[in-house]
Amino acid sequence: MNSIRRRLLLWLLSGLALAVAATGARIYTQTLEEANELFDYHLKQMAASLPNDSFDPLPPSKSGGPEIDDGLVVQIWDRNGLQLYFSHPTSKLPQRAELGFSTVETARGSWRVYSALEQNNIVQIAQPMSVRQNLAAGMALRALVPLLLLLPLLGILIWLTVGRGLRPLDQMASALIRRTPDSLDPLPQDGLPEEIRPLVLALNDLLVRLARALESQKAFVADAAHELRTPLTAVQLQIQLAERAKTEEERREAFAHLKQGQLRAAHLVQQLLTLAREEPGVAARPHSTVDLAEVMRLVVSEHTPVAADRTVDLGVSEEKQAIIPGDFEALRVMLGNLVDNAIRYTPRGGTVDVALQLRDGTAAIEVSDTGPGIPEADRERVFDRFYRRDINHASGSGLGLAIVKNIADRHQASIVLENRVPGPGLHASISFPLR
Repeated sequence: MNSIRRRLLLWLLSGLALAVAATGARIYTQTLEEANELFDYHLKQMAASLPNDSFDPLPPSKSGGPEIDDGLVVQIWDRNGLQLYFSHPTSKLPQRAELGFSTVETARGSWRVYSALEQNNIVQIAQPMSVRQNLAAGMALRALVPLLLLLPLLGILIWLTVGRGLRPLDQMASALIRRTPDSLDPLPQDGLPEEIRPLVLALNDLLVRLARALESQKAFVADAAHELRTPLTAVQLQIQLAERAKTEEERREAFAHLKQGQLRAAHLVQQLLTLAREEPGVAARPHSTVDLAEVMRLVVSEHTPVAADRTVDLGVSEEKQAIIPGDFEALRVMLGNLVDNAIRYTPRGGTVDVALQLRDGTAAIEVSDTGPGIPEADRERVFDRFYRRDINHASGSGLGLAIVKNIADRHQASIVLENRVPGPGLHASISFPLR
């Protein structure tokens, strides 16, 4: 289990253990240096205290033997090199003295040796280095024992302290668990540690955006239900009229109205699905390289039969080459809605021109029609969902320009609606930045 408390405890105790080990190493080396100085001085003083006049060779000390780890070894020679005394003949030490201090390696370890010329005799005092090392290690260990005993207490203190520091996170988690799906109020921020405050601020921002999205979704569902009620009621009414029709002509007329109602309901459902799919952050597809001229040609070819059925002249007036990063399918839907709106609002015999132009570092797709145009007061409202202007000869779902706006915003494009001069008609321009 990935636990912050356990991780902090592990790292802090590991750091403390390394610090204790480094402290022990430092104490050992410093103590060994001081022991070397002290014992070297002791060897020197002992050599000075030994006989300095010639004497007959003496037998080794009765206490001499192989177990000399804690003792000293003494050798004395006269000036002619005759060994006068050797306290431990079994020790493997040099049989010739090297004046001053030296360190000798033997089969039984390192030895510290001091040799001096004392008038008629040459004196050599040797001591195992293990004596000094054991002394330094013992002092270091005695110094570290309290620290080692303190580590478990420090571990408990760290565990409790970290747990207390993380308590606001537990409280925040508990507050979130107790909430219902409808409780999107911001979390309280009073008394929070500075380290947790950014997390709470981010959560509160998310809750605000989530509340806004849910309100928008509720409004969308309510508006969609209201808008679907009208065509469905009309379809139901036409079915009843067809059932009650007494003549074939009345029945044909009822079925014609029924077909219109069904087409309107199908168009509205399709627009609702498209709008839901193009909402910001909903299944956003990654951008790729898109040829705007190809999008324009495809949309014009798809809407040519519809324009011909309404005797509207649909065509491309100008075509440049422009490559932008974007979503090909979304751009096709966007331009298709613009062209579809233009055809719907253009009276029979009118024209709809589509153009792609390059200017000022942007690529602009323009759709011009010969319809009634849009009053300046309504040019912002037409992008609202389900907003339809009161025009008798055109019908729609009121979602086309809302879809256009969503897709344009996703592509960081700007939309400008202007009435044609001279009129009548509307000129719509969507400008994409060229990168």
